[in-house]
Amino acid sequence: MATKSDFTSDEWKQVLKAPLWTSVVVVAASPSGPFGVVKEMFTAGKVLAEAKAKSGGNPIVDALVADLATPEGRKEAQPAEISGKSPDDVRNAALAALRQVASLVDRKAGADAEGFKRWLLSLSDRVAEASKEGGFLGIGGTRVSEQETAAMKGTPVS
Repeated sequence: MATKSDFTSDEWKQVLKAPLWTSVVVVAASPSGPFGVVKEMFTAGKVLAEAKAKSGGNPIVDALVADLATPEGRKEAQPAEISGKSPDDVRNAALAALRQVASLVDRKAGADAEGFKRWLLSLSDRVAEASKEGGFLGIGGTRVSEQETAAMKGTPVS
């Protein structure tokens, strides 16, 4: 069973950022306006809260959620690398970071890596479904845009 202690401090910081990177890939693929972005990011927080309530499913997810519940963990999870970048640049940075995390957990977490990556993929699904894309004032549009679907398929955790 993989634990936080299987990772160096720098490696663990990469893992801590994975939920945010996963969410950013979806949000940057098809920005839904300010209200949509808030809904999508709120959903990411909700998924983290649900994982905390249902601990025991995956030891990496459990450790990550426990760390993100602390002020120190939340500070370490902040990606300073995206400040002032365009949505495409942010998405590319997020995809590169997720490739590193996927490779890292594959090397360090053994059998628990697949469950962690499935959890990240479910997070991206929930974020994508949080806000309708297109339409006007919530009328029409689609739950998950083609761009979001393509972005999720392109992540290293899918």
